[in-house]
Amino acid sequence: MKKIVLLAVFLSISLFAEFKTVDADEFAKLQAKGYPVIDIRTPGEWKQTGIIKGAHKMMFFTPSGQPDLAGWFFALGHLVQNKKEPILIYCAHANRSKALGEGLSKMGFEHVYELKGGIENGWIKAGKKTVKE
Repeated sequence: MKKIVLLAVFLSISLFAEFKTVDADEFAKLQAKGYPVIDIRTPGEWKQTGIIKGAHKMMFFTPSGQPDLAGWFFALGHLVQNKKEPILIYCAHANRSKALGEGLSKMGFEHVYELKGGIENGWIKAGKKTVKE
């Protein structure tokens, strides 16, 4: 019985969660609505290509490649107040952001959008500008 209840709860959460991969134009439109943009890359990557203007630099993986769950979710808690708020995420080529976005969606975040192709193959290739800080 407990398994059935847990399955029903998980499925009901998943029904409301939305994880979408969007192209650079759609990503920019969502950002223009005021939704927070999170760059999960490393400082070296930020320096190399710059970031999307207005993006929050929140490295998800440590330099050794391990996720920094506690630190990242602490920072996320200061950025979004609840799981219903839309979140835009990106990395270099969309591998890390896809994995993170799927995980956030499974955790009940209802509107998670990731940049198709990441900043390099999505944003920059589409002719969009970055800023170096």
